Amino acid sequence: MRKRQTQAALNPVAPLQLLTIPEVARVLNIGCTKVYGLIKTDGLPVVRVGETTRVSVTSLLRWIEQREHV
Repeated sequence: MRKRQTQAALNPVAPLQLLTIPEVARVLNIGCTKVYGLIKTDGLPVVRVGETTRVSVTSLLRWIEQREHV
C-alpha cells in the first residue's frame, strides 16, 4: 500500500504523450517535410528534447481545432 501512495505522489497526472515528426505526418496524412514547414510557418507547437523534436497530442489537437474555426 505504501509503495502505491509513493508512486501516486511522484506521478499525479497522466503521462504526456509526445509524437515524433513521422507520427505527426501520418496523423495529418502529409509528408515529414510538410510537418517541418508547418512548424516553421504556421505555428505548429513543438517540444524540443535534446536534439529531437516532438509534438504533444494535446497541442496538435488544439492546433487542428484552431484551424477548423478559421
